[in-house]
Amino acid sequence: MTQKQNASRSLAKIAGIVASATLISKLFGLVRQLVVAADFGLGPAADAFTYAYTIPGFLLILLGGINGPFYSAVVSVLAKRKKEEAAPLVETITTLVGGILLIVTIFLVIFAPYLIDLFAPGLKVPEKELVREIAIQQLRIMAPMAVFAGLIGIGFGVLNAANQFWLPSVSPLISSATVIIGLGILYVQLGNKISHPNYAMLGGIVLAGSTLAGAVLQWGVQIITQARAGLGQFRLRFNFKEPGVADVLKIMLPATFSSGMLQINLYTDLFFASLLPTTGVAAALTNASLLMQTPLGIISNVILVPLLPMFSRLAAPENWPELKLRIRQGLLLSALTMLPLGAMMVTLAIPIVRVVYERGAFKVVDSRLVSSLLVANGIGMFVYLGRDVLVRVFYALGDGQTPFRVSIISILLNAVFDLFLIKPFGAPGVVLATVVVNCCSVLMLLWLLNGRLNGLPWQEWSLPILGLTAGSMVAGAASFGTLEVCEQFLGRNGLLIQLLQLCIAGFVGLCVFGAIAASMKLPEVNVFVSRLRQRFLK
Repeated sequence: MTQKQNASRSLAKIAGIVASATLISKLFGLVRQLVVAADFGLGPAADAFTYAYTIPGFLLILLGGINGPFYSAVVSVLAKRKKEEAAPLVETITTLVGGILLIVTIFLVIFAPYLIDLFAPGLKVPEKELVREIAIQQLRIMAPMAVFAGLIGIGFGVLNAANQFWLPSVSPLISSATVIIGLGILYVQLGNKISHPNYAMLGGIVLAGSTLAGAVLQWGVQIITQARAGLGQFRLRFNFKEPGVADVLKIMLPATFSSGMLQINLYTDLFFASLLPTTGVAAALTNASLLMQTPLGIISNVILVPLLPMFSRLAAPENWPELKLRIRQGLLLSALTMLPLGAMMVTLAIPIVRVVYERGAFKVVDSRLVSSLLVANGIGMFVYLGRDVLVRVFYALGDGQTPFRVSIISILLNAVFDLFLIKPFGAPGVVLATVVVNCCSVLMLLWLLNGRLNGLPWQEWSLPILGLTAGSMVAGAASFGTLEVCEQFLGRNGLLIQLLQLCIAGFVGLCVFGAIAASMKLPEVNVFVSRLRQRFLK
């Protein structure tokens, strides 16, 4: 076997490990959100948490996420150094980053009321005063997550550089499990007082405290593994003039700024959501987004992980004809998976939300709000993943500036569309604004890529995508019709009945779409089926 084949198999094995661990982590994340919904519904505690978590959650995703700037910087620098050089460098970087983020933590604690008012000005009205008070307390409790976000990101990079991929990918479930346990204890102790006003404040504090404890435990597991591997302990080291420190910072700082721009849309959406008179819109946005992000995250791994190295190998001009074929493959695979799933979410939104969330404090009225947001999310699933495919093409071409500029334009467009769509559509207008912006981003990236690669076969790409779009609409209609028939015979109440109807309607819709896609004789259908077999049957 050649070295190239060994490397290929090694990459495939790593991708499989990451995909499996990501699947487990996302399922735990979904269970965590189910517990939050059951405990609080869309009430003040859950709504406040969405606002309070914006900054700590943003830092955890930005600094502590896999593929985040801290992770990327540490991996790129440690990969070029000997193992005995790693521990002092890691401890120095940890000391420097921890000190800076400790200052950020103090800032968050002191200025928590002003930050909540800045990101959610609509909470200052008397009707939402309780939401504001809980959000301020939660932000102060979760402020130390700023420190642990940076440490977790560094730990991800250190462990991956040491060829340890399972623990970093699966460790987020520790945070989810901690929240589940904390809220489970709360519900057992005070479940009979769920309607009491003090329950919202106490529950909000427990939710924030459990979230912080989860981040601490996630980092603790990493630092123990890191120390055992001889890659640095929890030790202060102030050798900031070491050359490796400068190398890490050269990558870390611009990457942090660039990645952070992508999260500003979330703040924009929550800003406008707070202005709506209904309490619970922010929590509903989180619940609906999670239903969309869970299958999207799992499927994106199946599609994007194998494509990224292909794009990079084909970046030279002489390979551009094949690169265009791979871009088409990525876009059509995105359409093949996201369009039917989006259609199912649009037509089956109400039973999906009822089956997943409607229990405990989460009532029928909450299901109506979340399902309306899920419909809007379903409309944009294809462009969401399609944009990620195109962004990675630019990265493969060594161009990170173009996606960055498009992101800045998208931020401005998102604020404009939020302003204009929230009035006629209410809460779903916030999601629709994001969908429209993603559509604009895809068109801008395609237009720029057309100039970069000396032309793209627009017609060759657009016709099958339009065919798959039409097929998904037919499949959605088939699912809706099947659901109506089932409800006529079985009724609409009862979890098992709802689950059975949802499964039947979804199965019919997917079968209809599968038949339409198969009749189009697209090679991407065979590619996707082959990847599913490789990922889940081996």
